[in-house]
Amino acid sequence: MPKIQRVLLSVTDKTGLADFARGLSELHIELISTGGTASLIRHAGVRVRDVSEVTGFPEMLDGRVKTLHPAIHGGILARRDLPAHLEAIKQHKIAPIDLVVVNLYPFAATRARGAGFDESLENIDIGGPALIRASAKNHDFVTVMVDPADYAAMIDELSAHKGATTLALRRKLAAKAYARTASYDSAIATWFAKQQGETFPERLTISAERAQTLRYGENPHQQAAFYADGSERPGVATARMVQGKELSYNNINDTEAAYECVAEFSEAAVVVIKHANPSGVAVAKDQYSAYLKAYACDPVSIYGGIVAVNRTLEAVTATDLAKRFLEVIIAPDATPEALEILARRKDVRVLLAGSLPDPTSAGMTLKSVAGGYLLQSRDNGRVTRSDLKVVTRREPTEQEINDMLFAFTVCKHVKSNAIVYAKDGATVGVGAGQMNRRDSSRIAAIRAAEAGVLAGLKESPAVGSVVASDAFFPFADGLLAAAEAGATAVIQPGGSLRDKEVIEAADEKGLAMVFTGMRHFRH
Repeated sequence: MPKIQRVLLSVTDKTGLADFARGLSELHIELISTGGTASLIRHAGVRVRDVSEVTGFPEMLDGRVKTLHPAIHGGILARRDLPAHLEAIKQHKIAPIDLVVVNLYPFAATRARGAGFDESLENIDIGGPALIRASAKNHDFVTVMVDPADYAAMIDELSAHKGATTLALRRKLAAKAYARTASYDSAIATWFAKQQGETFPERLTISAERAQTLRYGENPHQQAAFYADGSERPGVATARMVQGKELSYNNINDTEAAYECVAEFSEAAVVVIKHANPSGVAVAKDQYSAYLKAYACDPVSIYGGIVAVNRTLEAVTATDLAKRFLEVIIAPDATPEALEILARRKDVRVLLAGSLPDPTSAGMTLKSVAGGYLLQSRDNGRVTRSDLKVVTRREPTEQEINDMLFAFTVCKHVKSNAIVYAKDGATVGVGAGQMNRRDSSRIAAIRAAEAGVLAGLKESPAVGSVVASDAFFPFADGLLAAAEAGATAVIQPGGSLRDKEVIEAADEKGLAMVFTGMRHFRH
């Protein structure tokens, strides 16, 4: 374990620096530093040498050149087990550097606050990454640190080993250092591609930070972790958990689906998700009414489900939710009374996201396949009243149009093949993930009929409803199944070779049907 005698510090983030420098000095380690870092260390009453004193050259070019010098990199890269290396640095009067503490110019933060091109360019660090890479490469002899959170542990390590570090720690820190520079370069490469107007650059770089190691993946025999990409889109990654057990892989996936869906609506809305599919969605003038309608769509599937609301969670809604076995509740915020009520159900996870994601904003989604990735823009498409094309003899009523637009929005969040029955701003039946559209229609009708029985209704709530399809009906059978269930109007993208046949079937059944020209496949 080589003893640390000399340390180079050059940091942008000064968090904890004074105490760390003081701890190093108390261990009789010589400190070398640059610019503002050196000034802060001196202000803390700790002795430090300027890099310019070591190199014999002043910092120049507005600080662009200060550590890029053989007197620094020779001291870092020299192998202590090679006599030729030791002789070379001795001949050139270069002192070995045993610990390098660096964090980089805040490029990501600069971009996040909307800085222009020139300012962003100036916040691309050159010397820092060079120091980090050199130190990490020579980790057999040099310790590298890139995270202020590690300062206290490093002082403990040095104290425990008489001023030395273990090889295991040096390798761990070297891996962390390379991950840091890779992430940094990835952010720069992504920014440069955007500057060139490249939606799909020739080389895709992905950077994310581990937010949580999960107990397991989709199944107990699978390992998993949750990574945050640093974006500020409201959702699970940015939400504050106020109570409950640790989120699981499936919790995270389902909660994200719920929150993205509920954000689609401007009215008070409630979404219930089970296995990434909505089992109930509703809008109303108030949150509790929306919840009751969403619950009524499928009172069976809400068991063990996820509930999302798009308003501050209210006590009256929380009271009913507290009666259910739920995995997660997510909302922009919650009243103190609502949180107090939910606290009685300690196992339910409650997340407060602060705000809602913008369903119309641009963005990218990534999916892995064997040997590669599928990258696409987020489905931020929306259909409005002006986009609807009536293709049947009967025109839809005003209420049918409102319900069709609602149902088609929900369809966007249902796995294909997707069929959604809706009435009065609420889903009454959802058919998801089937291999053909007819079966999705039938399953949705069955769900509606069962919900009607549970509610003590005289007929299925699908009677008098509208039906939405995420893609065109390739045959008339799916539409006929909806008509048999009692639907009166249909919204679908259109575009099938058999559109004429489907339109004729709708006319024969007296249905009103509109085409959107936009589909919402979700696989």
